[in-house]
Amino acid sequence: MSKHTIGWVFVAVQAVLLAILVLLPSRDDFTLPGWLDRLVDVVFWVGIVLIGVAAAFLGRSLTATPVPRDAAELRTNGPYRWARHPIYSGVILVVVALAIRSGSVIALGIGAITIAFFVVKSSWEERRLAERFPGYADYAARTGRFFPGW
Repeated sequence: MSKHTIGWVFVAVQAVLLAILVLLPSRDDFTLPGWLDRLVDVVFWVGIVLIGVAAAFLGRSLTATPVPRDAAELRTNGPYRWARHPIYSGVILVVVALAIRSGSVIALGIGAITIAFFVVKSSWEERRLAERFPGYADYAARTGRFFPGW
């Protein structure tokens, strides 16, 4: 299977996981105290903003799949200064917020699976980035995957 086909499989699985998380009905497995409810709102919107800002910093290098474009440039500024995959970081924040907000243990499980999926997807993507950009290994050694230090 080609790397481009595998990239689209990652996109499809990601879409399914996120759709399940969004479409799962809320439950009453647990309730949130008011302060946590407000914090979850902040985490959600920080994630949304981070996705937008990180996508904008990629510019013409932005692609739907985890395969870098032939004309892509390695970005190490803006949000890429603190995380190698800040778009994924934003998605992870949104996933955490949605899962917690749902009041559903099932949604928490789907959220955990989704985060694990992004670890696998980013690992696969990083092998493509290391092939494409000679300086990627040095960048990866000093920059967290999703968040500074992580």
